[in-house]
Amino acid sequence: MSHTVHCVKLGKEAEGLSYSVYPGDLGRRIYENVSKEAWQMWLKHQTILINEHRLSPIEPRARKFLEQEMEKFFFGEGSVLPEQFVAPNK
Repeated sequence: MSHTVHCVKLGKEAEGLSYSVYPGDLGRRIYENVSKEAWQMWLKHQTILINEHRLSPIEPRARKFLEQEMEKFFFGEGSVLPEQFVAPNK
């Protein structure tokens, strides 16, 4: 059963996530305040961060960095793409 949230990223009512996608307090906040659409936006953004910063998600420092960026992406000033990132031509 899906639920509706007022998405903090999109600023509108939208379909919420089906389950908590992240552990702890941050995961609870995401489940209660982030839509499926905004979560997909984060996953794309996170992939860029991982690739551009050459991160290994199994490393604790990389996980900490990604968690901080996730917090900023949804609840802060926004996570900024690396300066060197160039979007591919479609």
